Amino acid sequence: MSKLQGRIAMVTGAAAGIGFATATLLAREGATVILTDIDEAGGAAAAAALPGGLFLAHDVASEASWQAVMAEVTARFGRLDILVNNAGIQLTRGLEETSLDDWHRVMSVNADSAFLGTRTAIGLMKGTGGGSIVNLSSTFGIIADGLNAAYCASKAAVRHFTKAAALYCADRGYGIRVNSVHPGLAWTPMLEREIVDVAAERGLSDTSSVRAEWNRICPLGVGTAEDIAEGILYLASDASKYVTGSELVIDGGHIIR
Repeated sequence: MSKLQGRIAMVTGAAAGIGFATATLLAREGATVILTDIDEAGGAAAAAALPGGLFLAHDVASEASWQAVMAEVTARFGRLDILVNNAGIQLTRGLEETSLDDWHRVMSVNADSAFLGTRTAIGLMKGTGGGSIVNLSSTFGIIADGLNAAYCASKAAVRHFTKAAALYCADRGYGIRVNSVHPGLAWTPMLEREIVDVAAERGLSDTSSVRAEWNRICPLGVGTAEDIAEGILYLASDASKYVTGSELVIDGGHIIR
């Protein structure tokens, strides 16, 4: 039997990478999936590739956009069982070169979106029997990197916010579980951009040495978006019905080295 048959799921940042891999897996397991993204062309194409996939244009840093998207979900389905707060951006830049505007942008897309999405979803889920919220943090929410100060801070915020939200929902008997996933290095468009940025920061003419380094620092090598999606599926499904406030690290052993 499919693990998510009859469930309504929403995945943000679903046009590519971990978001698309997650949307694909949730749909394969029987969920009706709403894909959202600021990339309208990419998001529409991604939704068209899934059976029954629905795309909604969505700026996750905007409260008004969250309200509009959730109103559309309510009008169409009357419920939301799963929310995956996946959308995010990374800024690979030295601390002294990071402007306050850079900081605010990264925090807005990565941390504000988790707050807005979780708060908005709770309002719908608590009246329909509960649900599962999965917030994408990062191994950089646990360990630090000197070229990713804003990103590290934003993902650490997601990590701890998730625990607070999990307590809030459990204490009120809402039946809503809230957990975080902490991907390490996985081959996605975001990682490809980071590799280019790191190579440029080092004054390298190509990215081959950075790619080799990234593979070395992960005992199991760089992973795939599908590896991360499998963990998200676990937290979205009833297999994790006694799991809330947890942080699931999926990193091929990166942070234990």
